[in-house]
Amino acid sequence: MRTRSAAFLVTAALVVYFVLLGGRAVVLLGTGDPVGIGLGAGVLLLPVIGAWIAWTNLRFGFTTERMARRLAEEGALPDTSGLPRRPSGRVDREAADEWFERRRAEVEDRPGDWRAWFALAQAYDLAGDRGRARETMRKAITLFQEPTNQV
Repeated sequence: MRTRSAAFLVTAALVVYFVLLGGRAVVLLGTGDPVGIGLGAGVLLLPVIGAWIAWTNLRFGFTTERMARRLAEEGALPDTSGLPRRPSGRVDREAADEWFERRRAEVEDRPGDWRAWFALAQAYDLAGDRGRARETMRKAITLFQEPTNQV
């Protein structure tokens, strides 16, 4: 719950920032000066882009939470608690690699199953590859949102 609270707090701060930035853009647009209008248009674009980025990240998080809750209800949430860990708390590299290979095999066996993709995304995360983890989770989200998976 702390992660969710932090996300909402940062989003609230961004909203305040975007409102303030939007106000500056309106002032610049109102100058009537071509340079001021150009700058105002550019400054006005920043909150729009920022809001879009914030919304897509929040939506990603909400959907991932929904998927995790559903897996937990089904008793199928991947459990990594038994994997050996380093003193830093990260999963041992060899164990993470073995976990990853099993998850990859599951995706190869069931390429249309969002649950397998969810577990593979978690395996990428355990291996420290955040970019691929996020990309893989997007694939899981796409499969999860298909009408046949909404039962």
